[in-house]
Amino acid sequence: MPNHTLNPDNWIDNYSDYLFNYTISRVNDREMAKDLVQDTFFAALKSMKNFKGDANERTWLIAILKRKIIDHYRKTNSKKGQAEVRMSYNSDEAEGDWLEERVSDPFDKTAEDKLENEELGDAIYNCLGKLPEKQANVFKMKTIEGLDTETICNELNITASNLWVIIHRARNAMAECLEENWL
Repeated sequence: MPNHTLNPDNWIDNYSDYLFNYTISRVNDREMAKDLVQDTFFAALKSMKNFKGDANERTWLIAILKRKIIDHYRKTNSKKGQAEVRMSYNSDEAEGDWLEERVSDPFDKTAEDKLENEELGDAIYNCLGKLPEKQANVFKMKTIEGLDTETICNELNITASNLWVIIHRARNAMAECLEENWL
Protein backbone atom coordinates (compact mmCIF):
# COMPACT_ATOMS: atom_id res chain seq x y z
CA MET A 1 0.00 0.00 0.00
CA PRO A 2 1.48 3.41 -0.92
CA ASN A 3 2.62 5.36 2.10
CA HIS A 4 4.02 8.57 0.62
CA THR A 5 2.51 11.94 1.48
CA LEU A 6 3.18 15.47 0.31
CA ASN A 7 4.51 18.26 2.48
CA PRO A 8 4.85 21.39 0.31
CA ASP A 9 6.08 23.44 3.29
CA ASN A 10 9.40 21.57 3.03
CA TRP A 11 9.80 21.38 -0.75
CA ILE A 12 12.09 24.35 -1.13
CA ASP A 13 14.38 23.31 1.73
CA ASN A 14 14.42 19.64 0.76
CA TYR A 15 14.39 19.67 -3.04
CA SER A 16 15.19 23.04 -4.61
CA ASP A 17 18.97 22.43 -4.75
CA TYR A 18 18.56 18.99 -6.27
CA LEU A 19 15.95 20.16 -8.78
CA PHE A 20 18.03 23.19 -9.77
CA ASN A 21 21.18 21.11 -10.30
CA TYR A 22 19.18 18.53 -12.23
CA THR A 23 17.76 21.29 -14.44
CA ILE A 24 20.93 23.33 -15.00
CA SER A 25 22.67 20.25 -16.37
CA ARG A 26 19.92 19.95 -18.96
CA VAL A 27 19.25 23.56 -19.97
CA ASN A 28 22.65 25.21 -19.34
CA ASP A 29 20.97 28.51 -18.43
CA ARG A 30 20.79 29.57 -14.77
CA GLU A 31 17.78 31.87 -15.15
CA MET A 32 15.84 29.31 -17.19
CA ALA A 33 16.70 26.60 -14.65
CA LYS A 34 15.39 28.80 -11.81
CA ASP A 35 12.20 29.47 -13.77
CA LEU A 36 11.66 25.79 -14.54
CA VAL A 37 12.11 24.79 -10.89
CA GLN A 38 9.70 27.51 -9.82
CA ASP A 39 7.20 26.35 -12.47
CA THR A 40 7.61 22.81 -11.15
CA PHE A 41 6.71 23.86 -7.60
CA PHE A 42 3.67 25.81 -8.85
CA ALA A 43 2.50 22.89 -11.00
CA ALA A 44 2.98 20.51 -8.06
CA LEU A 45 0.91 22.74 -5.79
CA LYS A 46 -1.85 22.86 -8.39
CA SER A 47 -1.89 19.10 -8.88
CA MET A 48 -1.48 17.95 -5.28
CA LYS A 49 -4.97 16.48 -5.34
CA ASN A 50 -3.82 14.11 -8.11
CA PHE A 51 -0.90 12.73 -6.05
CA LYS A 52 -1.63 9.06 -5.38
CA GLY A 53 1.31 8.35 -3.09
CA ASP A 54 2.80 5.72 -5.41
CA ALA A 55 6.13 7.59 -5.45
CA ASN A 56 7.96 9.72 -2.93
CA GLU A 57 7.84 13.51 -3.13
CA ARG A 58 11.19 13.95 -4.86
CA THR A 59 10.41 11.38 -7.55
CA TRP A 60 7.03 13.01 -8.16
CA LEU A 61 8.60 16.49 -8.38
CA ILE A 62 11.28 15.23 -10.77
CA ALA A 63 8.59 13.74 -13.01
CA ILE A 64 6.88 17.15 -13.14
CA LEU A 65 10.22 18.88 -13.74
CA LYS A 66 11.09 16.55 -16.61
CA ARG A 67 7.84 17.50 -18.32
CA LYS A 68 8.64 21.20 -17.77
CA ILE A 69 12.09 20.73 -19.34
CA ILE A 70 10.61 18.85 -22.29
CA ASP A 71 8.01 21.59 -22.74
CA HIS A 72 10.77 24.20 -22.63
CA TYR A 73 12.66 22.45 -25.43
CA ARG A 74 9.51 21.93 -27.44
CA LYS A 75 8.89 25.66 -27.26
CA THR A 76 12.39 26.48 -28.42
CA ASN A 77 12.13 23.71 -31.03
CA SER A 78 15.88 23.38 -31.22
CA LYS A 79 17.90 20.34 -32.27
CA LYS A 80 19.43 20.23 -28.79
CA GLY A 81 15.93 20.25 -27.33
CA GLN A 82 14.88 17.36 -29.51
CA ALA A 83 17.97 15.39 -28.43
CA GLU A 84 17.26 16.10 -24.76
CA VAL A 85 13.66 14.96 -25.14
CA ARG A 86 14.83 11.65 -26.63
CA MET A 87 17.45 11.29 -23.90
CA SER A 88 14.92 12.03 -21.15
CA TYR A 89 12.58 9.31 -22.31
CA ASN A 90 15.33 6.77 -22.92
CA SER A 91 17.53 7.16 -19.86
CA ASP A 92 17.41 5.94 -16.32
CA GLU A 93 16.48 8.73 -13.91
CA ALA A 94 19.68 8.30 -11.91
CA GLU A 95 21.92 8.49 -15.00
CA GLY A 96 24.19 11.48 -14.70
CA ASP A 97 22.70 12.64 -11.39
CA TRP A 98 25.85 11.74 -9.45
CA LEU A 99 27.46 15.06 -10.31
CA GLU A 100 24.44 17.26 -9.59
CA GLU A 101 23.99 15.71 -6.14
CA ARG A 102 27.51 16.77 -5.15
CA VAL A 103 27.32 20.42 -6.19
CA SER A 104 26.62 22.89 -3.39
CA ASP A 105 23.61 25.23 -3.37
CA PRO A 106 24.13 27.85 -6.07
CA PHE A 107 21.85 30.35 -4.30
CA ASP A 108 23.66 30.38 -0.95
CA LYS A 109 27.31 31.06 -1.65
CA THR A 110 29.58 31.30 1.37
CA ALA A 111 33.36 31.31 1.32
CA GLU A 112 33.25 27.63 2.25
CA ASP A 113 30.90 26.84 -0.64
CA LYS A 114 33.09 28.74 -3.07
CA LEU A 115 36.17 26.83 -1.90
CA GLU A 116 34.27 23.54 -2.12
CA ASN A 117 33.17 24.32 -5.69
CA GLU A 118 36.75 25.20 -6.65
CA GLU A 119 37.95 21.93 -5.13
CA LEU A 120 35.22 20.06 -7.01
CA GLY A 121 36.26 21.79 -10.24
CA ASP A 122 39.88 20.81 -9.68
CA ALA A 123 38.82 17.22 -8.89
CA ILE A 124 36.69 17.06 -12.05
CA TYR A 125 39.53 18.25 -14.27
CA ASN A 126 41.97 15.90 -12.50
CA CYS A 127 39.63 12.95 -13.13
CA LEU A 128 39.03 14.14 -16.68
CA GLY A 129 42.77 13.89 -17.28
CA LYS A 130 42.65 10.21 -16.30
CA LEU A 131 40.05 9.30 -18.94
CA PRO A 132 41.02 7.90 -22.33
CA GLU A 133 41.35 10.79 -24.80
CA LYS A 134 38.15 10.06 -26.74
CA GLN A 135 36.06 9.74 -23.56
CA ALA A 136 37.54 12.96 -22.17
CA ASN A 137 36.82 14.83 -25.41
CA VAL A 138 33.22 13.60 -25.57
CA PHE A 139 32.65 14.36 -21.88
CA LYS A 140 34.03 17.90 -22.25
CA MET A 141 32.06 18.60 -25.41
CA LYS A 142 28.75 17.26 -24.10
CA THR A 143 28.84 18.05 -20.39
CA ILE A 144 31.09 21.07 -20.04
CA GLU A 145 30.72 22.86 -23.38
CA GLY A 146 27.07 21.81 -23.80
CA LEU A 147 27.40 20.94 -27.49
CA ASP A 148 24.51 19.09 -29.09
CA THR A 149 24.75 15.47 -30.16
CA GLU A 150 24.81 16.20 -33.89
CA THR A 151 27.72 18.64 -33.58
CA ILE A 152 29.79 16.23 -31.49
CA CYS A 153 29.07 13.31 -33.83
CA ASN A 154 30.03 15.35 -36.88
CA GLU A 155 33.20 16.70 -35.29
CA LEU A 156 34.40 13.32 -34.00
CA ASN A 157 32.98 11.28 -36.90
CA ILE A 158 31.00 8.94 -34.62
CA THR A 159 27.38 7.78 -34.51
CA ALA A 160 24.88 9.01 -31.94
CA SER A 161 24.75 5.51 -30.44
CA ASN A 162 28.52 5.48 -30.10
CA LEU A 163 28.39 8.93 -28.48
CA TRP A 164 25.95 7.76 -25.80
CA VAL A 165 28.03 4.66 -25.05
CA ILE A 166 31.17 6.81 -24.72
CA ILE A 167 29.44 9.42 -22.54
CA HIS A 168 27.96 6.69 -20.33
CA ARG A 169 31.39 5.13 -19.82
CA ALA A 170 32.96 8.54 -19.20
CA ARG A 171 30.32 9.46 -16.60
CA ASN A 172 30.81 6.15 -14.81
CA ALA A 173 34.59 6.57 -14.80
CA MET A 174 34.26 10.18 -13.60
CA ALA A 175 31.88 9.15 -10.81
CA GLU A 176 34.26 6.42 -9.66
CA CYS A 177 37.25 8.76 -9.79
CA LEU A 178 35.43 11.50 -7.85
CA GLU A 179 34.24 8.99 -5.24
CA GLU A 180 37.86 7.92 -4.68
CA ASN A 181 39.58 11.31 -4.94
CA TRP A 182 37.19 14.02 -3.85
CA LEU A 183 34.67 12.82 -1.29
